[in-house]
Amino acid sequence: MQGSMMADIAQPEQTVRRPPAPEDIRSQLDRLIASPEFPDTGHAHSFLRYVVEETLSGRSERIKGYSIAIEVFKRDEQFNQDDPVVRIEAGRLRRALERYYLVAGQNDPIRIDIPKGKYVPFFSWNGPMAEEAAHRVPERLPKYPSERRRWSVLFGLLGILVATLGYWMASPFSSPTTAAGPDGPTLMIAPFANLSEGSETRLYALGLTEELLTALPRFKEIRVFGRETSEAFPPEVDPSLVRRELGANYLLAGAVRVSGDRVRVTARLLDTKTGAILWSQTYDDDVRSRGLFAIQTDVANRVATAVAQPYGIISKAVASSPPPADVGAYDCTLQFYGYRAELSVEKHGTVRTCLESAVARFPSYATAWAMLSILYLDEDRFGYNPTSESSTPLERSLHAARRAVELDPGNTRALQALMTALFFNRQLTEALQVGEQALATNPNDTELLGEYGVRLAMGGQWQRGAAVLDQALALNPGGAGYYRGTRALAAYMLEDYETALVDIRQANLQKFPLFHIVAAVIYAERGMKEDAAREGDLFMKMRPAFLPNITAELTNRNYRPEDQVRIIAGLRKAGMPVPDETAQATSPPPASDLPSR
Repeated sequence: MQGSMMADIAQPEQTVRRPPAPEDIRSQLDRLIASPEFPDTGHAHSFLRYVVEETLSGRSERIKGYSIAIEVFKRDEQFNQDDPVVRIEAGRLRRALERYYLVAGQNDPIRIDIPKGKYVPFFSWNGPMAEEAAHRVPERLPKYPSERRRWSVLFGLLGILVATLGYWMASPFSSPTTAAGPDGPTLMIAPFANLSEGSETRLYALGLTEELLTALPRFKEIRVFGRETSEAFPPEVDPSLVRRELGANYLLAGAVRVSGDRVRVTARLLDTKTGAILWSQTYDDDVRSRGLFAIQTDVANRVATAVAQPYGIISKAVASSPPPADVGAYDCTLQFYGYRAELSVEKHGTVRTCLESAVARFPSYATAWAMLSILYLDEDRFGYNPTSESSTPLERSLHAARRAVELDPGNTRALQALMTALFFNRQLTEALQVGEQALATNPNDTELLGEYGVRLAMGGQWQRGAAVLDQALALNPGGAGYYRGTRALAAYMLEDYETALVDIRQANLQKFPLFHIVAAVIYAERGMKEDAAREGDLFMKMRPAFLPNITAELTNRNYRPEDQVRIIAGLRKAGMPVPDETAQATSPPPASDLPSR
């Protein structure tokens, strides 16, 4: 009997997270109001303080539009409830809170929100600080049935609360979750306008806006305001209002028109500071060839890629008008893409220093760690700016890539860096698996597509690698010449020498040594002896130690033995000084071993 009683009372401890305490919430309220990123527009400070204090004092049932009008906006008791002032200012307050947590408050311990349609605030733990707030609470199941019922109800309600909070935080329509780091450009998506009559077009316009709200936040270089903010503005919103209300740098707007079987979508990106249209595009399609909603998804992905990719419209706009003085951490990422477009040893050293400073100031900035991983890797594979550190460049590259993924497992640039670091650490299978995972995360990222295509090609999958590179270059024709150069090499390996010649000329990476060796091989194959000799001489001046170690260089890049044979034979045909000990490797392999076209 005694044992049974003890079993009723003594139960294992269960870890549950306590809700934020009133003192924690008040500290967060003070932090919010003191921040310059939360301006006192439209009585925002007094509005927020009033609803928070009423809730903490147990008077949330009193928080109505009428009481707010009297207590916050000092209206008299004859206040006309048809007056929209409270609704309008509540909408502004919601948007100001969303902007704050998107920009300055990412790592604040507590989040304060005003759910749409309500004025009572909602308090929740926010980000990594939430884990530190967890406490161990013993779960005691009391002996007496009535008390047991009370505890069952309590834990049931707690379970519902946790589940609801989990769903809210996981929803793609809440504010996007971003890794800690400096501010980047911010984008607001206005609801796409319906220019036709009928419910189907209206649903299509709504669906296209939703697709964009899902696709654009996958690009970690920009920050996108969430669904609630988008819905709060009309389709024809003035860009200056978006800047004034949200502080957003860019506005994406558009419209949908359906006429018979034809669908037309127009989209444009505007600078909210000047109102200038930075980009616009019209997409036409036919619903007879594929469904309306398949067209919707395709258009959303194409718009997202054009606007937000690393070499896209926003990136170019920011790069064209950098800050006047301090080179901040975000600007290091722009410099990184400039380096990738040129691949010069001079830019490598500058950008590496910038990114090392960025991660020192922002240790949780996943994108900067990812980019730094690639810069460390380039010390080894390109021989750029070697250092005297005790760890090797490959070790530092892999460490930085793993750190980036640890900080932000869904970050496309982090997964790209890990794929590349694993590849050069001779872990080909694992590298390609990470590449597939990254593509599933963001199939529209042309920087990732290009890098993945390069890894496939060098790993011996020339045909598939060429196809992926074609996809990346089709989405971003002005993208990195490095990918165009590898596409030229893939064409050479597939014996498509005409395409190889076209691509190598378009790559034109004069400051990148390996461009010249690929050009020499292709020119020699086309009988352009003078051009081949010129490119070979340029390469030898830039990388004199490469050819004496040609077998090791190709092996470290995961080239298959039969592909090494083809490349070395091409080098000899170009008149380049391949060491004698590799002579046996220059004999053509059996025809069955050659890659097919």
